Amino acid sequence: MKQLMIGNAAVARGAYEAGVRVTASYPGTPSTEITEVMATFPAEDVYVEWAPNEKVAAEVAIGASIGGARAMTCCKHVGLNVMADPIFTASYTGVGGGLVIAVADDPGMHSSQNEQDSRHYAEASKLLMLEPADSAECLSYTKEAFTLSEQFDTPVLLRLSTRVSHSQSLVEISDREEAALRDYEKNIPKYVMMPANARPRHIAVEARIDALRAFAETTALNTVTYTDKTVNGKRIGVITSGVSDMYAHEALGDSVSYCKLGMVYPLPIEKLRNFAALCDEVYVIEELDPFIETHCRAIGMNVRGKDVFTLLGEYTPAMIARVILGEEMPAHASIDAIPGRPPVMCAGCPHRGTFYVLKKLGLTVSGDIGCYTLGAVAPLSSVDTTICMGASVSAALGMAKARGNEFAKKLVSVIGDSTFMHSGITGLIDIVYNKGINTVIILDNSITGMTGHQENPTTGKTIRGEATRQVDLEALCHAVGIDWVRVADPFDVKAFESVVREACALEAPAVVIAQRPCALLKTVKYTGRCTISEDCKRCGLCLKLGCPAISKREDGTIVVDENQCNGCGLCVGVCPFHAIRKIDN
Repeated sequence: MKQLMIGNAAVARGAYEAGVRVTASYPGTPSTEITEVMATFPAEDVYVEWAPNEKVAAEVAIGASIGGARAMTCCKHVGLNVMADPIFTASYTGVGGGLVIAVADDPGMHSSQNEQDSRHYAEASKLLMLEPADSAECLSYTKEAFTLSEQFDTPVLLRLSTRVSHSQSLVEISDREEAALRDYEKNIPKYVMMPANARPRHIAVEARIDALRAFAETTALNTVTYTDKTVNGKRIGVITSGVSDMYAHEALGDSVSYCKLGMVYPLPIEKLRNFAALCDEVYVIEELDPFIETHCRAIGMNVRGKDVFTLLGEYTPAMIARVILGEEMPAHASIDAIPGRPPVMCAGCPHRGTFYVLKKLGLTVSGDIGCYTLGAVAPLSSVDTTICMGASVSAALGMAKARGNEFAKKLVSVIGDSTFMHSGITGLIDIVYNKGINTVIILDNSITGMTGHQENPTTGKTIRGEATRQVDLEALCHAVGIDWVRVADPFDVKAFESVVREACALEAPAVVIAQRPCALLKTVKYTGRCTISEDCKRCGLCLKLGCPAISKREDGTIVVDENQCNGCGLCVGVCPFHAIRKIDN
């Protein structure tokens, strides 16, 4: 039976059909839906969890594999950084049951802080990597990844990209094939990676890479399609992988020959050389880094690549046609007069009150990864730094140690509840242990917001919505050595400002838990809407909130758009002249 699926759903379906028993991940766009779809399959078939972070998720999957089960962990490209430690060692241990690591890169940085190319991880960790180009391949490559994992005793990286993860195409679905739980046998030389055991395991890894290089020459994952046609009198060949293959076919059709690499590490040698020998000119078409191009040059091939294509962002069929054919593709029809919409916090977002106060107090703000990164956007313009998950806490300690305690009293960290569980706790411990006096504000909006409302250890529910123990943030902060912990509502602007002032004045570390649920949660029911009366002094203070429902007309009148206002009431508490009030719908 055929179904239309996004690539992420097809990966999940492929893992399910392959008999996966354990899936553990941390949400991260563009990979999140893989694990969400896994959680729709019967619990008796597959155990699925949101882990506190990617490292823990990878370790759960590795443990399940050692225990004999087929297992999978999923992340975005920067999440692979977090799980790198166990993954590199798992390359040495090999697997019990098949182990697949799905990683989704984000060319163009649609929702990411960098544009890293995860193929380098395959080379560095000496792991097999596959890269599907559409949803059908997402399903089939995932199933093949489990087979190859067990065949070659290796974890397998499955590389996706934003367009492959979120584009839809037809897939052929099948019934689940139960993969028998393999026997568990105590095997200290294989699974205990102390130096005496790791040295012979390294030998095994190198032998495995040699076997995989030979496999790359013959596998059907790497395909060649020849044509006798010429472009400007030359027989053109293109080497592609992933979504770049789709773009190339759309731009070039059957006018060129193709070598499509579904297995992107290790790469073949003779297959590529033989392909190039039949062409007058060969182009490597790949987004981000010249990974394939560098390999081709290293084996003596003369190819065109980043000398004519960019290292930056996503490719398009038009770009490829322009470079190789020297032609401009006809423009697609577009819808006119669509106004631009910059990223902005939603109406009713609980973070808006926090950043309004921090901006008012003139504090330096060490930021983190989440919806609240938008606190850097005008008019709030509060966030000074954003590096990676958890860095708001530990980087602020570094800033304070560099500049002294007086600077520390005008510095705060902001971090979401899910991000705090991910990697903020260790930074907080660092502040306590190394005698910092930093203030940390935990933005507790009762959910993992930016990636689409996933549960986390602070919400009291599992990925399947089952009730579980809820982490007590106050108790946790006290337990690691923070004596001064306060819970405050960021929409009670005056009280929240008072709490932040008190925290920053201390000669000791402090934690403020800014507690108000995400406005988009189904359990949040704001009523009515806000309106501005004729008594408005046009001071513009409400505009400093950056609420999308509040705007200023050309004549200077400030108005509230009733279609966008959800009645959260934050602006009512901010207006010093009481010109804003809530009314029933």
